[in-house]
Amino acid sequence: MDEETRYEAVRSRDARFDGEFFFAVETTGIYCRPSCPAVTPKRKNVRYYTTAAAAQTSGFRACRRCRPDAVPGSADWNVRADVVGRAMRMIGDGVVDREGVPGLAVRLGYSARQVQRQLTAELGAGPVALARAQRAHTARVLLQTTDLPVTEIAFAAGFASVRQFNDTIKAVYALTPTALRAAAPRRGAARATPAAGIPLRLAHRGPYRADAVFDLLAHEAVTGVEEVSGERGARTYRRTLRLPYGTGIVAVQEAHHDATTGPGTGSATEAVHRGGWLDARLHLTDLRDLTTAVQRLRRLFDLDADPYAVDERLGADPRLAPLVAARPGLRSPGTADPDEFAMRALVGRAGAERLVERYGKLLDAPCGGLTHTFPAPAELAAEQGAPGALAAALADGSLRLDAGADRDDAEAALRALPGVDARTAAVIRMRALGDPDVAVPGGPEPVLDAWRPWRSYALRHLALAGS
Repeated sequence: MDEETRYEAVRSRDARFDGEFFFAVETTGIYCRPSCPAVTPKRKNVRYYTTAAAAQTSGFRACRRCRPDAVPGSADWNVRADVVGRAMRMIGDGVVDREGVPGLAVRLGYSARQVQRQLTAELGAGPVALARAQRAHTARVLLQTTDLPVTEIAFAAGFASVRQFNDTIKAVYALTPTALRAAAPRRGAARATPAAGIPLRLAHRGPYRADAVFDLLAHEAVTGVEEVSGERGARTYRRTLRLPYGTGIVAVQEAHHDATTGPGTGSATEAVHRGGWLDARLHLTDLRDLTTAVQRLRRLFDLDADPYAVDERLGADPRLAPLVAARPGLRSPGTADPDEFAMRALVGRAGAERLVERYGKLLDAPCGGLTHTFPAPAELAAEQGAPGALAAALADGSLRLDAGADRDDAEAALRALPGVDARTAAVIRMRALGDPDVAVPGGPEPVLDAWRPWRSYALRHLALAGS
């Protein structure tokens, strides 16, 4: 996009570009999302940034009105398989917070200096700045939705010290942590306590076909780990999470919330221009897992997708056009746990339930039908045959399915394992690795190159049309 196109998006307050770029106003020192409702600034005073971190690094603070730190992520990071795309996915998963820049570099196979140089050259911010922006957003969520002490929030958000936390919050929001908490929007409910869980709004851009996503999750649900309850259109998906520091339980509501009109009141056409969110509530045994848990939920529900780009490309094909028109905003769901999904793709639902019953970790406090977390690969390595071989490869690192894994390398490693055929490997690549452009062999219809880079979405349309 050139500056003329970006300014037109800002002038028209076009929500389609929220998260795709940010703009900052030199005269106010504030950066915003393109759809910010404030008065449009003069063109000569506007600067553009690819990431919120780049705007913050340049000295701009987040707009309190449009909250640019809360926008959906750019769909580019899911499409791209290069170092920058992989790095952005890993930073989102909290790798820098847990392992530092050296750990990120090792996972990417580059030196820390090379990673710093590539990210800064393209995004205007290095890995530390990108992780810092993410920590600031996590801290704001905790400050404004819970009554946790400020000191606990600082470390839960990933800051190394309370001083670093205070300095970052002041730089990003131009408020102290206490003042930022006091400025929280009131929605008629008291702030949550840790025992009640953390309420979240999982934002997405454009239309979102929640019914198709929840249908799939209900069909695949593994007893003890997942459950879907309620009537269609108002269902709740709940599952357990195995996270770096502990475990979690999440509940996500199917009901669509439009950013302008409220719950479920906007038509599909209206939603194209307004976007919205899914309500969720997250219970964690260790709050340091908040950032990672949110990013994994975003991948599961495919919330960072760009439905405008997907629908435009696929809708141009005569075969797909009526399907796209019938289901605007159809998503290609991922997974909350790539290792878990790989095992489930291999053994099937019944086999996965057997593994949970035999190896799964019992929750300290079972919640309804949720009783276990899915077993880690190391716990499944004792299995015989193909499941054991897959678990061993995941456990020893010869197969990596994390957020920043090289997708081609991962698929090749999968194909080398006994019992993993081309179709299973492709499904794992599509769901576990979140690849939006997978052609699964053996399907009912040929997958065309004209559908690139959104072949995974084309397959979803064809599957629903045939069901």
